[in-house]
Amino acid sequence: MDLAKMVNRVKRHPDFAKAGMVLCHNGVVRETAADGKTRVSGLTPTVDHEKLARVIEKHRRMPGIIEVAVEIAEGRRLAVGDDIMLMVVAGDVRGNVFDAMRSLLDEVKSTVVTKAEEKA
Repeated sequence: MDLAKMVNRVKRHPDFAKAGMVLCHNGVVRETAADGKTRVSGLTPTVDHEKLARVIEKHRRMPGIIEVAVEIAEGRRLAVGDDIMLMVVAGDVRGNVFDAMRSLLDEVKSTVVTKAEEKA
């Protein structure tokens, strides 16, 4: 996973000249579970690729959005501090791009990725 390469790929989109903003997200494995209390030593993510493709396409159709790219680490155990998910959203204006990124992130986390956490 390489965020710079993802951004460069998005910039090659034929409609990129219409973009006024590129917003990136770099999710990492934290040392506690979602409850903020339970310590974890790492996790193993699983991705539903069909759902991911549908979610990406849905967000590409949002107002003002030029391109969306998502990469999720899977198939191996990730340690605390490792990158788990990279997202790039390019669009016309700040409001449209922020809305798309927030929606994309929430939907991917809730419907596309499952994580098996390892307790510390």
